[in-house]
Amino acid sequence: MDIPDDLSLGERIRLLRESRGMTRPGLAQLCGRGPDWLKKIESGERDLNSHTLLMRLAAALQLSDLSVLTGRSDGPAQAVPLGRLSHPGLPAIWAAVMNRTLNPTSTPLAPADPALLQGRVDQTWRLWHTSVRNRTEVCALLPDLIRDAETAVRALDGAERRAALVTLSDVYRLTGQATAYIAPAELAWVVADRALAAAQDADHPAAMAAAAWNMGNILRETSYPEEALRVVTEAADFIRPHLDGAPDDWRGVYGALQLHAAVTAARESREGDAWRYWDKGDQVAKSLPTSYVHPSTVFGRANVDFHEISVATDLRKSSKAIGLADEVDPDTMPSVERRARLWVEVARGHLQRGDRTAALHVMQMAVKISTETVAYTPSARGVAADLWRSAPRAMRKEAGCLAVSAGVATAT
Repeated sequence: MDIPDDLSLGERIRLLRESRGMTRPGLAQLCGRGPDWLKKIESGERDLNSHTLLMRLAAALQLSDLSVLTGRSDGPAQAVPLGRLSHPGLPAIWAAVMNRTLNPTSTPLAPADPALLQGRVDQTWRLWHTSVRNRTEVCALLPDLIRDAETAVRALDGAERRAALVTLSDVYRLTGQATAYIAPAELAWVVADRALAAAQDADHPAAMAAAAWNMGNILRETSYPEEALRVVTEAADFIRPHLDGAPDDWRGVYGALQLHAAVTAARESREGDAWRYWDKGDQVAKSLPTSYVHPSTVFGRANVDFHEISVATDLRKSSKAIGLADEVDPDTMPSVERRARLWVEVARGHLQRGDRTAALHVMQMAVKISTETVAYTPSARGVAADLWRSAPRAMRKEAGCLAVSAGVATAT
């Protein structure tokens, strides 16, 4: 169809949606968002800077070229992947999650030992945080872990079943982490709900709090910030009375909940709340051994410092964020993914100041740490897309290479 050149992005989305006979709630649901989010986009009340969401909208509208949606024709065409699953490891995970058997007679006579099964999950968490191809490698292991943990829960009883339930919750949390930003919304919701349900069935406070942290991630990334904040603060209030004499990892989960709340508040421009939650997380880190790192959330001293940069960036305090980054040693963070994401946050700060040269430089550092993290993190793809569209002439070649690495452009 012919679309007038002077239409805004929101007007283009509305025109394309209506021309296809799609309702606003229907299109929003296909993008994993609520109708109010799409209404604000279409009306121009809210900007849409996320490259990932642009691609989801284009795919939902069945567009083959993103420029039809954005109206930009000053660069190469950008193909839109129209398939539901955007990572080669996802179909097998989808099958393991959605094809859960209801027939107890199909359960093997010798289910996996819960302790050995938890050991496999712990090893997979370490792989997630240490591999430069963490998403691909972990996604390859998850289908068997899901099936084995489900089998153990069905076959065991008593204390062994409760232990298996804790492991099952851990498996689904790991699934949520590994499929973040690439899974269909329906899979993300199912996985988050099962993680929380298994932890509640086990009646394990730390597992319940960790599952709530995971649920908060899903809520925040699907544009339900108030619900995300409610879930994580309620979880923090729930676990706090259990912390005296508890293992360090229980306090680690409590600290992770505070940092989650800090970022959520910052993204809603609630500066006072954001720093209040960050301060609570900072106090938790100070109460733990200096070298402490939570095995799945990587809460610890380095993660608190990294989140301080994220909070400042989300509050658009770019000078503060960059100043904080100057004082951080990235090598203190044991997670490869978090190290790469640190530089993405710094790049966002430089872009807020209009310094595209510095933003490109630190994004190149992020790519060197983990190309896969950059390619599958929406904020990183957004920065790469911004630089690709508007880099100075002298930087266009490097910006193009970055865009290819991030998956927002195709090599020519």
